[in-house]
Amino acid sequence: MELNLTMDNQSLLSEEAVKSRKAKKFNLWLGMIGMFMMFAALSSGFIVYTASGVDKGIKTILPYAFIYSTAAIVLSSLTMHLAYNAVKAQNFAKQKLFLGITIALGVVFFFLQVDAWSALTERNITFVNSNASQSFIYVFTGLHLAHIIAGILVLVRCLFGVLKNIPYINNLFRMEIASIFWHFLDLLWIYIYVFLLLNQ
Repeated sequence: MELNLTMDNQSLLSEEAVKSRKAKKFNLWLGMIGMFMMFAALSSGFIVYTASGVDKGIKTILPYAFIYSTAAIVLSSLTMHLAYNAVKAQNFAKQKLFLGITIALGVVFFFLQVDAWSALTERNITFVNSNASQSFIYVFTGLHLAHIIAGILVLVRCLFGVLKNIPYINNLFRMEIASIFWHFLDLLWIYIYVFLLLNQ
């Protein structure tokens, strides 16, 4: 009787864990849709404002640092994919290696974005600006960078998990969530960069 109760509790916990993971994944997708809608709304606002006068618009060439940061985040998406494949193959040494590289590339992306802002301020293009089109550069890149910081924290949590030898199923789930989020941030940056390029 006690054995049956234990087995029932284990299956119940398993069902609860599955429901919890489905809910977390649903919340992630919901959050990403919300983020995309926010950037779509900002894009619409930028277009409307820029069209309001010939004196509006970015009126400058985007800093070269944005090109390098784009290369860094695209490469990080590749290393994240390799890290996820490694955990599926239960090759934890490779998982740690590629996760570490992904985190490093995320940090590189962060500093390249800051460097791009420095280049803009040297041209007297600041966030507080009479030309809001130029302010939008900081809004787009700043909001994305805030999500990059969140993404790096998620990756660090994954790395700590594998270093602590958490159960495989938990490790795999963390990596799946982190991979979806990181690839989304990559695609989101490409959208932002191409949008700004077309409107510079």
